[in-house]
Formats: sequence, structure tokens, C-alpha cells
Amino acid sequence: MSNLPAQWTILHVDMDAFYASIEQRDDPALVGKPVVVGGGQGRGVVAAASYEARKYGVHSAMSGVMARRLCPQAIFMPVRMEAYLVEARRIRAIFNEYTPLVEPLSLDEAYLDLRGTEHLFGDAQEVGKRIQQRILEETRLSASVGIGPNKWIAKLCSDLRKPKGFVVAPADLPAFLAPLPVGRLWGVGERGVARLQSFGLKTLGDLQRMPEGALVRALGPHASELRSMALGLDNRTVTPFRQAKSMGSETTFRQDIEESWVLAAWAMEQTDEVGQGLRAKGLLAGGVEVKLRSGDFRTRSKQAKLARPSQVTSELWETASRLLEGLCGLDLLPARLVGVTAIDLKLPGEVQPDLFDAVKNPAPARLDQALDAIRARFGDEAVSRGSVWHRRQNDKGQKDETEDKPGAMDP
Repeated sequence: MSNLPAQWTILHVDMDAFYASIEQRDDPALVGKPVVVGGGQGRGVVAAASYEARKYGVHSAMSGVMARRLCPQAIFMPVRMEAYLVEARRIRAIFNEYTPLVEPLSLDEAYLDLRGTEHLFGDAQEVGKRIQQRILEETRLSASVGIGPNKWIAKLCSDLRKPKGFVVAPADLPAFLAPLPVGRLWGVGERGVARLQSFGLKTLGDLQRMPEGALVRALGPHASELRSMALGLDNRTVTPFRQAKSMGSETTFRQDIEESWVLAAWAMEQTDEVGQGLRAKGLLAGGVEVKLRSGDFRTRSKQAKLARPSQVTSELWETASRLLEGLCGLDLLPARLVGVTAIDLKLPGEVQPDLFDAVKNPAPARLDQALDAIRARFGDEAVSRGSVWHRRQNDKGQKDETEDKPGAMDP
């Protein structure tokens, strides 16, 4: 056993350049080279970048155009979400062997609370090292691990020495935090940093030393929370299940779309994808939101409640198509982006049963189940609804004629 303080039970495990590392692992020719996942065509956005690419300033959420400008020699790889999901499940299974208190933040990072597991597995430092080693052995991927008394400190520690880092916060948290820049504070972006620095607050030590009353007068009530973080305090708990409030899909087109039927076909495909996601997670949508962005970046959205919470694609589309029609009448065409989102998500047990459910036609639900089963076995494009198939065929025909023809879209 180490000399870790008893309350140091929170781990933050963060995979190192997860998507890009999987691509490098699966293709040894990519090892040591700047790899960018996503962002390879048109207006695409970078999903992940290897550490070799990050040296040039490439990072996730950056446009592919900017990534190419910063790193012309970068190797762009398509997003293989199914491959990443497989590895994420393997890693999650490892976490669950050590504690039931696992809070996933995304596919590649999670908080673990090890309270009460000491007699089974040892203290957090021993478990953290074991988890890091098992991930490496079982997936050939590296993870960084941070350990502390709360979520904020654990995440800070995992960020301090990436990649492959293992950092345990010392017992004297204020002294550990004092020299760090205010940009390290959780939830403080560039504007927040600039505002803090305008008051002479450049390090967490500066925040620690400034009287709370003066800090609140200068920055407002939120300043108390910032000062608490600077002292190493955080009362958030590790929550194993966080039900999503929404689930959506959107597409930014390579070239702006003028025809409303093409937009409708894209929105139908997105609705189908959202419905499939709801069914996979056992959730029901209480409403639908549709977003449309014009070529000159004006963005509008409309939302509406469903007659009853649903995960049936045809019922979601009935509302989504009506909302899209209304948006198309707002002088937003040609459009740059369209998106469909299921909102107000609920578990089936949270919904009052409809007395007439037993006699309603179950055919749409059975159709969805059949489509889901076919796609799970043969891929997403193995079968599609009529309007989606027609849009895809039209898209392929346009690409065959010329890549530059107006209206061409990403598949």
C-alpha cells in the first residue's frame, strides 16, 4: 500500500489521442506520423489528431482546411466510429471490474470513484496503475491517469503529463495548484482567462490570495467557485449514469443546397439515424428540433412536442418534416447545414402508458426493428427508405458527372 491520503479515491482516465492512436495501431505505417482523423474533405471537421500532428497546432474541432494549412504533410483518415466503439467498450469493461461508480464523459475518458474498494484491490494509486497497464496490454493503446480527492483535481492531474502520464495529486493541494496558470481552471475559456488577467490574476495562487469579498466584487458571484477550485475544492460527485437530454444528427454540406426535397431527404436520413440511436439506448423522445443554416451563416431552429414520447422513426419524421417545411419558408435557402435532434429524452418507465397502446398498429415499430437488424449485420447503407435512396442515387450521379457541379454533397 502507498501513503496515499484516504480521501484520494477519484480517478480520471483519459485515452491518449484515442481515434488517431487506433488508426496508428491498426496500420503500423502510420506510427510516428502526423495522423488526422476526419476533416479530409470539403468543410469537414477534425475529430482527432495524433501527437505528431498536434505539434503543428492541429486539434479536434478544427476545420480540415486549417489542419492542412498548419500541417501539409498530415495523413487524413476517415472516421471509423464502429472501431472506436469496440475499443471503448473493452476499456469500459476494465473500469467496471474495479468499481460500479464509473462516469463516462465520452468514448475516451471517464471518472472512477474507488471508495470502498480498497480491501479488494488496494488504494487508488495501485488500481490506477493496474488499469493503465491492463488497457495497454489488452488494447495496445495508452491512457493517462490522474488521481485526487475530487473530479477537478483528478482531471487536472491526467492532463498534466500526457501522453502515458500518471499523476497523483499531493496532499498539500493549495501549494500544488498555486503556480499553475488560471487557464488550467475547469470551465474557464479564453475570454475568462483574459478577464481574470485584467485584474492581475495570472496564477491559481493569485486567486488563492485574493480575499473572496474583493474577488466577488470584481468578477461577480461566480468568483467564489473559481476561488474554491484554486484551493482544490470540488463537491461534484461521480455519477454512473447521466441520461442524455437530447440526441441529434446534422450535416454540413460541401456546397450549399437549394432544393428543398434534397434537404428533406437529408433530414429524413438524420431522423432515421436518431431513431436508431434512441432504440439502441432504450430511450423515447418527447419532442423534435430541426435546425437549418443558410449559406450566409444565418441559423434558425424550430422544435415541437410529439403527441406522445416515441422512438419510432415515422413518428419522429412526421414532426421533423413539418418543422423543416416551416424553416424552408424563412428565406434560408440555399442551405449550408441541416440537423435533426430528438429532445426531452425519457426512459420508458418515466412515461405514462397509453390506454390504447395495445390496439394501435405496431407495424412502424416492427419495420424499424427489421431495418436496425439488417443494418447491424450488413452496414448502414444496406437498406434505406425511399427518399434517402433517391437522394443518394442523385448524389452519386452528380459526382459521376463532375465533382464541382453545384449541389453535390458529402455522402
